[in-house]
Amino acid sequence: MRTGSKPSGRSIAVTQQILWMTSPPDNLRYMIKGITLVRPSSTPAVYDTLVSFFSVLGFEDGKSWDDEASRGRPFLAPLGNLEFVDGMVRGEADTFIEVTQLDVVRDVVERWLAKHLSAAEAPNRLSETTETHWKSRVFTAEPVPGVKFAFWEWMDPLKGKPVALTGDLSAEGMKFAIVVARWNAVITDRLLEGALDCLYRSGARKDEVHIIRVPGAWEIPSAARKIAETKLVDGIITLGLLLRGETAHYEAIYNEVSRGIGQSQQETGIPHAFGVLTCETLEQALDRAGLKAGNKGFEAASAAIEMVSLHRKVALQASEKAEAKP
Repeated sequence: MRTGSKPSGRSIAVTQQILWMTSPPDNLRYMIKGITLVRPSSTPAVYDTLVSFFSVLGFEDGKSWDDEASRGRPFLAPLGNLEFVDGMVRGEADTFIEVTQLDVVRDVVERWLAKHLSAAEAPNRLSETTETHWKSRVFTAEPVPGVKFAFWEWMDPLKGKPVALTGDLSAEGMKFAIVVARWNAVITDRLLEGALDCLYRSGARKDEVHIIRVPGAWEIPSAARKIAETKLVDGIITLGLLLRGETAHYEAIYNEVSRGIGQSQQETGIPHAFGVLTCETLEQALDRAGLKAGNKGFEAASAAIEMVSLHRKVALQASEKAEAKP
């Protein structure tokens, strides 16, 4: 290139590429969203078996596909890691699934194996739960010959932090009411589907989940309060939508709806989960009803389950302390 001549577009692009390779941008790590481990199945029967096995373990369902060329069933988890190791113990699995209640998961796996395998074969597909040198407990399961998965949990999940009283995410034995607005049903129906998915996935029985439909968000607090006063349910999930663009008195309605739901919860002692969306546009509402930002109905139901569990634990501790007093 002659001195003083204008650099070509190609030379600029090459220079930028060299600079990027030698000194990548600081925000590169923020561009990574997730990682997917793809496991091809050797036969359709193996695929069906693996789908059946993972379906009972509580994973969130991803978007499945089934076309002429292939089919797939994703199973989603909150966290994912790709690890490279040197010196892995022979016989360990190459897929490790971290859980919070290892013994409960083991019980689910045992029941699945007993249902799908013979009495003689099932025990050979499940290892003993053992402690590792990296301070965890782990067992392996082999739903299909040659396909082994390891389930593990930290022996000290709090890493030395103070023990906190928290609710569990098991809805077994709990009764819920879902108060859902009919107005903006294209959104509220999606929220309802998410809430039901969470409750049933967490162990709630269908006959112990009651759906109450009201005209709009304004009517939600009244219905929630009436139900809470009966004490026939353990928790209430409120679902609705307020769009600023459609409602001139948006602020006034939102304030009264949130105040009414909170007041009902405080005065009746029944946990209320707040799943009333407040959005600027319909597009924002769709994102929060399952498109891009998760399903807020699912999240509200999860919060309701945890709060019911927490209320029960607090009541149990208070009862035990009262009995322990001389």
